[in-house]
Amino acid sequence: MNNENLLSEKTISMPRIGDTAPDFTAVTTKGKIKMSDFAKDKWIVMFSHPADFTPVCTTEMSGFASRKSEFDELNTELLGLSIDSVHAHLGWVQNVRENTGIYFDFPIIADLDMKVSKAYGMLQPNESETAAVRAVFFIDPKKKIRLVMYYPLNVGRNMDEILRALDALQTSDKHKVAMPLDWKRGDKVIVSPPKTLDELNARLEDDTLEKVDWYLAKKSI
Repeated sequence: MNNENLLSEKTISMPRIGDTAPDFTAVTTKGKIKMSDFAKDKWIVMFSHPADFTPVCTTEMSGFASRKSEFDELNTELLGLSIDSVHAHLGWVQNVRENTGIYFDFPIIADLDMKVSKAYGMLQPNESETAAVRAVFFIDPKKKIRLVMYYPLNVGRNMDEILRALDALQTSDKHKVAMPLDWKRGDKVIVSPPKTLDELNARLEDDTLEKVDWYLAKKSI
């Protein structure tokens, strides 16, 4: 296999759900970080954007910044990235703050050598070989990847869905339940289906559950 093919494979490798988040050390707008030591005992929402000083990216980064308190409430650290220098990041942060009053108060990785982007599959050659796509990685406190979203360069993300999915993951972990379509906080959750006849009979007799059928039952938490 030639070097070009090896580079291509490395560029589009994508960590999967359940994988340990690839480790790295990087310079950010809040100093140097090492992923394996970053945000101890917290969740991480790590997201990439194509470039600083671009329109869609500015709306997205402003969205993360303006709703940072909601991520704080969910014990979650934000971590941005683009293939720009830390000086460009700092200039962009200040530009947005001067023009809108919104401050990007979370670290943004300067990934000029593209090592982090390649390790996380953020560079996808059919979209761009030099700009990261709009990827989002939900990483739990054990540094396991729990959910991955990819958006193209020309479509902004949905902040409500990112927060909803994060809340759903944490609620599912805490209560050992599953989440139905469009679940949001306060909605009923799905309990695990029975695995034995005894469990089936107990399910049928349980009047505390909302039973659509014996295999689909919901409860409030």
